Amino acid sequence: MKGILIREVMGETLRELRGEAGMTLRQVSTASMVSLGYLSEIERGHKEASSEVLASIAQALGVPLSELLGMVTMKISAREMARRGIGIAA
Repeated sequence: MKGILIREVMGETLRELRGEAGMTLRQVSTASMVSLGYLSEIERGHKEASSEVLASIAQALGVPLSELLGMVTMKISAREMARRGIGIAA
């Protein structure tokens, strides 16, 4: 069984936030001063970004870094619980 990779969950979350913001990859790249290619790699979960890069991307998306990290943490927690067969009551 494949382990949960933080970089993949982070990329997925950034892509979702970008979609919600109605921004293109190029717009976020320009606003965050992160190269288009590198940003794309981060979103696809192929590269891990430093805390400085994540802060810059979060700012470009209008999201506090703490909120971004919280979202990633919640997704990872939910996936870990699902793997252990623990349901989350609504």
